[in-house]
Amino acid sequence: MFLAAAAPVGPPYTPDLSATAMILILLASIALIVVLIMVFKLSAFISLIVACFFLGILTQMPIDKIAGSITAGMGSTLSSLAIILGLGTILGKMLEISGGSERLAQALINKLGVKNAHWALMIVGFVCGIPVFFQVGLVLLVPLVFSVAKESKMNLVKLGISVVMGLLTVHCIVPPHPAAFSITQSLHADVGTVIMYGLIVGLPIAIISGPIWGSFISKNMKLSIPAAFSKNEEKLGNKPPSLGATLLVVLLPIAIMITKTIIDIAVGDKDIIKVAGADGKLVDQAVPQYAGERFVDFLCDPVMALLISVFVAYFILGLARGMKMKQILSVSEASFGPVAGILLIIGCGGAFNKVITDSGMGKIIGDVLKDMDLNLVIVAWIVAIIMRFSVGSATVAMITSAGIVGQLVIDTGANPAVIC
Repeated sequence: MFLAAAAPVGPPYTPDLSATAMILILLASIALIVVLIMVFKLSAFISLIVACFFLGILTQMPIDKIAGSITAGMGSTLSSLAIILGLGTILGKMLEISGGSERLAQALINKLGVKNAHWALMIVGFVCGIPVFFQVGLVLLVPLVFSVAKESKMNLVKLGISVVMGLLTVHCIVPPHPAAFSITQSLHADVGTVIMYGLIVGLPIAIISGPIWGSFISKNMKLSIPAAFSKNEEKLGNKPPSLGATLLVVLLPIAIMITKTIIDIAVGDKDIIKVAGADGKLVDQAVPQYAGERFVDFLCDPVMALLISVFVAYFILGLARGMKMKQILSVSEASFGPVAGILLIIGCGGAFNKVITDSGMGKIIGDVLKDMDLNLVIVAWIVAIIMRFSVGSATVAMITSAGIVGQLVIDTGANPAVIC
């Protein structure tokens, strides 16, 4: 990508400003983003670009270097994320047009019973949300919510909240979702470890905020089923895929990426060993990788994991169900348009983080947070909450929060997978 080739801006500048002034500038930049989006109705893409220039100028960055910092930040963020986003979009589209989500929902409802349909839909949202972006998953599953509500006579609010929280939970914390994967890269965390932590923490969150909270709040809220509601996109192929085929396509990329982490845990970290240096002191030395280790790294890379999964989806959800390659090509190309805006917003989030770093603000903010002597997990959580409340977009909030606490993660040596 041409953006990735941008010339490096160099080390962060040292602004002649106090820590208080830098924090006020950061808060003013965040407020500017909120005002531009909420009041002036500008796109998040434009708002973030304006905020980058605003922050760079006020922090006394050389004015001719601000644009270069923005370009470098966007390029480094999108360099591999664009591939992840494109492949993930294809997977979600194949799941959508095959009817796999409906198959999974029906199987769970049959297993758990109609009275537990809200639990079944939470699981559907959680599982289908792994390869499917939140917006796509919501459009895909809302007609299913209406159908289940009509069949089960269950409160629509209870069902809807269960689906939304299942989708939203994995969207925010489980790679290869774009924001989650972006901050994993930004903080230099292991993808497989972040996935495992995300699934372990995410399921209880989805349960509490979905079926349990939905059952409580729905007692005082009633919504009627619309007389006519949007139908799913026309399904392609002879018949819906089997439950096993659906689960294979959904879980395969996650399984491949986690494999490397499991192997690393099992055999231990042997990449670095201690050896005696010339002065007799122990120093770190890299251990050459064996061919098997290199192959595992190659196979379990997120790009390769998703590429393999796409070809599996092409066969299981497409060719094996009677679709032609011409149809599959059309489906793949149609999936890219809706994510273009997401890609630009994520890139601008990376640019905003780069300006924070290059302006010297990241180091100053990190020092202030460090002096507060708070647990870094709590600090990251508070920053993320403030950003989420201020900006609204989970994607923008996550990427911006990573930029604010990123330097502190480096300085303290905290486990970046936990902070993610």
